[in-house]
Amino acid sequence: MERLRFMLGGADDPDEVLLDESDGLCSLSPMQRVYAFAACLGAGLLFMILSLIVFYKPIKFAVLFIFGNILAIGSTAFLIGPVQQARMMFDPVRMYATVIYVVCVILALVFALSIHNRILTLLAIILEICSFIWYSLSYIPFARRIVSELFISCCDTEI
Repeated sequence: MERLRFMLGGADDPDEVLLDESDGLCSLSPMQRVYAFAACLGAGLLFMILSLIVFYKPIKFAVLFIFGNILAIGSTAFLIGPVQQARMMFDPVRMYATVIYVVCVILALVFALSIHNRILTLLAIILEICSFIWYSLSYIPFARRIVSELFISCCDTEI
């Protein structure tokens, strides 16, 4: 518990603090930020689970799934702040995955809400999931390289 308090704002070094006090930009306390993160993440996961219930209706599925993803990714903004999150999302390591993810979210919403094309909507969601997984792997050291080598070894047909 002491370590959690240390990480949430009890340290003198700003690099060691998970939730540092902002300079007037946010009036939430560190514990309120944790609660907001948990609530936003929980709502995102709830939307994603609800989307599986209406999977047979791709338009409703796409809308629920995409909003669930946006809430889940946006929840970390309560912990590190929206500017830091945007900076981390557009690091050179994550740039392509982030751009592909954002484009797929927009395309899935357009396909679901404007064009009403189920196949294109599901294709955009599949690409969104793949880009999100690739984006998430960038936070784990050597995870992308391991997955790439595993995929290449599984797809290698040379005997």
